Amino acid sequence: MRASPPNSQSRDFRWFLQEGGSACGDLGTFIPQVIGAITVAGLAPAGVLFGFAAFLIGTGLFYSLPMPVQPMKAVSAVILTGGLRPGEVAAAGLMLGVILLVLGATNAIGRFARLIPQSVSTGLQLGLGLLMGSLGIRLMLETPLIGIGSLALLVLLARIPRFPAAPVTLGAAIVAGWASSNAAPPHLSFAWSAPHLVMPNWPEVWRSFEIAVLPQLSLTLTNAVIVTASLARELFPGAGEIASERNLALSSGLANILLSPFGAMPMCHGAGGLQAQYRFGARTGLAPILFGSALLILAVGLADNAAAVLAIIPAGAVGALLIMAGTDLAVSRRLFDARPSCWPVIGGTALGTLILNPALGLVLGWVSELVRATIVRRLAAQAK
Repeated sequence: MRASPPNSQSRDFRWFLQEGGSACGDLGTFIPQVIGAITVAGLAPAGVLFGFAAFLIGTGLFYSLPMPVQPMKAVSAVILTGGLRPGEVAAAGLMLGVILLVLGATNAIGRFARLIPQSVSTGLQLGLGLLMGSLGIRLMLETPLIGIGSLALLVLLARIPRFPAAPVTLGAAIVAGWASSNAAPPHLSFAWSAPHLVMPNWPEVWRSFEIAVLPQLSLTLTNAVIVTASLARELFPGAGEIASERNLALSSGLANILLSPFGAMPMCHGAGGLQAQYRFGARTGLAPILFGSALLILAVGLADNAAAVLAIIPAGAVGALLIMAGTDLAVSRRLFDARPSCWPVIGGTALGTLILNPALGLVLGWVSELVRATIVRRLAAQAK
C-alpha cells in the first residue's frame, strides 16, 4: 500500500522545528560573553538582550538566511578584562558602527574583499574553525562528562534527517547538570524592563577607541564581513549573494549606531555562527527571528533573571556545539579543492589566525600568497 504524502501542516511544523532547533547552534559564542558582560561588567541585561533581539529579528527579515548576530569578540574581551564602563561600551558600538557604515556605503569593503585571494580566505576559514574548536574543548573540560556525552549525542542525532539535534542535546545536558549537582532550577520572577539611554562622554570615547575599537576593527572586517560573505555564497548559491560584504557592513553598522545608545553590546555577524546554524539544519531567516524573539521575551519580562536563565546550560554542552560547528567551518569544500601549491598559504594563514588573530593571519597569508605566486611564475618561465 502506498503511503500518502505528509500534509502541509506537518511539513510546516517540521520546518518550524528544524529552524527553531538550529537557532541554538550559535549559543557557544553567545552565552559566555553575554553572561560575562552582565555579571562581571555590570551591563544592564535589558539593554544587552534587547539589542541582540532587535538585530536578530531585523537580520532574519532582511537576509532571509540563518545569518547570525554575535558579540564583537575583542570588545567583549576588553569588557571582561579591562572593565569598560557602560558609557565606554556604548562609545565603542557607535564608533564601530560609523566606520562600518562608511565602508559599506562607499563599497570600500567590497573592493578590499576582492583583493583577498581564495587561498587566503580559505586559510582564514580554517583558522577560525580551529579557534572555535579549541574554545569548545576548553568549555567541555569544565564539565567533561556532560561535554563528552553531549558531543556523542550530537553526532548521533545529527545523522537523523531534520531532527532538532541541538535543542534536544541541550535539554538533556540541562537535566544531567541538575541531576549531577542536585541543584534546583532557578526561581524566575516576571518584571517588566526596558532599555535605558546610555550616552558616553569624551573621556569615555577616547579610552574606548584606544583599547576596544582599534583591536576589534580588523577582526570585524575579516571574520564578520569578508569570511562571512564568502561562506554565505558557498552555502547558499544564488540566495547568498544578498549577504555581500557591502550589505554585511551596512547592517552591522546601522544596528550598532541605533542600538548602542540603549545599552546594547557591540554586535556583528560571523562565519562561525552561520556555519553553526547551517550545520544543525537552518536554511532560512526564521532561525534568527525565533532566537531574537526568545531574547526579546527574556529582555522585556525576565531581564533580572537573564544571567541565571542562560547559565542553566552546562558549559560542556555549549563546548560540544562549538566543536561540531568549528569542525564544519574548518573542513570546507574549498580546502579540498585547493591546489597543492596553495597549501602552504592556507596553512600559514590558518596558523597566524589561530596563534595571533585573523587580521595578522590575513597579512601573513597575503605575504605567503605573493611569495607563492612569484615562485610559480618563475618555475613556469623556466619550464618554457
